[in-house]
Amino acid sequence: MDEEDIQRASAQADDVQLLDDLMRTYGPELKRIAYLYVHDRTECEDIIQEVFTSCFKNSSRFRHEAEYKTWLTRITINKCRDHQRRWSFRNLIYKSAIRSADMDHSAETHVIAAFDSAQLARSLFRLTPKFKDVLILYYYQELTMKEIAAVLDISINTVKSRLLRGKKALQEQLERSEQRG
Repeated sequence: MDEEDIQRASAQADDVQLLDDLMRTYGPELKRIAYLYVHDRTECEDIIQEVFTSCFKNSSRFRHEAEYKTWLTRITINKCRDHQRRWSFRNLIYKSAIRSADMDHSAETHVIAAFDSAQLARSLFRLTPKFKDVLILYYYQELTMKEIAAVLDISINTVKSRLLRGKKALQEQLERSEQRG
């Protein structure tokens, strides 16, 4: 089911049916986002349950100015941030590689390929949320800059700036990690 199907169904269906459609359509993608933040499947499931509970309770607030995917991604990121405030990342263990990619000499491919490294994951999670969010949405979720701007409610120029500054900050984190051994 795509976004247009959901929009049409939402006009005809009750809130429970809409929630079911949203869960089936976007649930797996939202779980991947949440997992990038918490690295724990149980916590991830709890966060996604909170996301859809919030969606259900606040469905009347959805203004249809953006897609459901954008709205749900924003809720997911907010719930993950709430979780991070409650739990320190020092207590989390990186459990699996995030992504693998072929190696070549472009900076973007190098960053994506490095996601397999636990060292990179630790460095990524040391970044401020404004950089971390943009990097995760761009490289892992493969959202466009326009989609990231909508999800984070910032301008495209701000996305570009945070992406560049975030990559630089991540590189500095990695270099410091290498120096420490």
